Amino acid sequence: MNKSEFELIMCIVNAGFADAVMDAAHECGARGGTIIQARGTANKEAEQFFGITIQPEKEMLMLVVPAKIKDDILHALYKAVGLNSPGHGIAFSIPVSNVIGLTKDGTAGVPTETKKDAPPAEGGKPPEANESRGEGESANKAG
Repeated sequence: MNKSEFELIMCIVNAGFADAVMDAAHECGARGGTIIQARGTANKEAEQFFGITIQPEKEMLMLVVPAKIKDDILHALYKAVGLNSPGHGIAFSIPVSNVIGLTKDGTAGVPTETKKDAPPAEGGKPPEANESRGEGESANKAG
């Protein structure tokens, strides 16, 4: 089994703690990430006690990082925004099989796998050559 060169770290924290996540990750060598606004599921016991529906606001961060620094980043996130902190964060990683747009050292630039290195499409032709379109048929189909 091939070991992935990159990992996707996902971290979910209470709203307002995304900067703490990014700061901790940057200190370990991460170069950037994506922040998505989210909402958590409510604690049913709290809903019954207060008699209201609670939908806590969350921030979800995604960072693609070189595998060699993944453990350092996860440890830093645990210390900065873990469940025992006000951020009440969780983090996990997933191996990434292919990355386009990052170099092997984790910087933006030349893809780690170029098209010439990619496996050939069906019949050895580029993917676009395997698609046929009727006359007058648009390349962009509405769904």
